[in-house]
Amino acid sequence: MTLRRLTLLRHGQTGYNAGGRMQGHLDTQLTDEGRAQAAAAAPLLADVAFDRIITSDLSRAYDTAMAVAGATGLPVSVDKRLRETHLGDWQGRTVDEIEAAEPGAIASWRSDPRWAPPGGESRIDVVVRSLPVVAELDLEYADDPAERSVLLVAHGGMIAGMVCGLLDLPESAWPVIGGMGNARWAVVARRDDHPRWRLSGYNIGA
Repeated sequence: MTLRRLTLLRHGQTGYNAGGRMQGHLDTQLTDEGRAQAAAAAPLLADVAFDRIITSDLSRAYDTAMAVAGATGLPVSVDKRLRETHLGDWQGRTVDEIEAAEPGAIASWRSDPRWAPPGGESRIDVVVRSLPVVAELDLEYADDPAERSVLLVAHGGMIAGMVCGLLDLPESAWPVIGGMGNARWAVVARRDDHPRWRLSGYNIGA
């Protein structure tokens, strides 16, 4: 086991973030503020000495990853399994609009990782599709004597779910892992004498 550290970076601000609208798989773009956030995060992350950068294929994550790549000199690879939760019928709507149409649905979604919006994914679904990205890195680095560090650039809901999955938290505890600001990140790490992933930081940023 030589994959020692994972940093999970959320994309910069989008117009939908600024307007309080659900994005899910919609391919929204960074705002000027979002690009500035990514640029501010890039030199801080460049100090970590990553071995690779892997990003969601959605533009808001990819463009954020490219800002970090510019500071690190690393290439960027794309993996669509790092996409945000598919929010089905909720995509493009605000929380207030959803609550008016479906009273109590937002609370159910936030409190139960098995609850999915109509036509969308649950947080469990997201973790099932995204954790193999880490498992494949483990296999790739299994016989590598160096200690490896990887940056994953993705989305708030996916990152919260992946952290819960990596830490092997019981589902009842998943809601305690809260939201993450734009262009902020979480870190999980492990070592030979303590091989389980441990949370080293959450919602870190400039």
